[in-house]
Amino acid sequence: MEYKLNFELVPDGCWYSNLRTILSKKQWDFLRAEAKERAGGKCMICGRESKRLEAHERWSYDAEKGVQKLEDIVAVCKDCHSVIHIGRTQLKGDEQRAEKHFMKVNGCSYVEYRKALGIANEKHKKLNQVPEWKLDLSYFKRYITDEKE
Repeated sequence: MEYKLNFELVPDGCWYSNLRTILSKKQWDFLRAEAKERAGGKCMICGRESKRLEAHERWSYDAEKGVQKLEDIVAVCKDCHSVIHIGRTQLKGDEQRAEKHFMKVNGCSYVEYRKALGIANEKHKKLNQVPEWKLDLSYFKRYITDEKE
């Protein structure tokens, strides 16, 4: 089943391949601000208004080619972000709040929540079998121009 709000379990080998570790603070702040501006004060997943949106990097993973590709940077509320990174949320002991938010946003039952989490965990196990990931940051081509000023 397709859900509006999903778990995005990052393969263990990619935990430190994120923009905050690659970019300068100024560059990351620019991208965060741009995502928040696109969001217009609302979470880009659940639509809830929030003055404190968080920037979330959306990545895709091609296990065949071993490529981690940046797809987008979106502005999300804290509750959606805790669902997206459910593994971290579980470690912090706040899973119950996240599961309630997942069920509310997706209009699903606890059984469906557990099934979706199981599927995400299976996908995570498969992605963890990739020995090394290459980074695809072609997303940034939109910021580069060939024109000379």
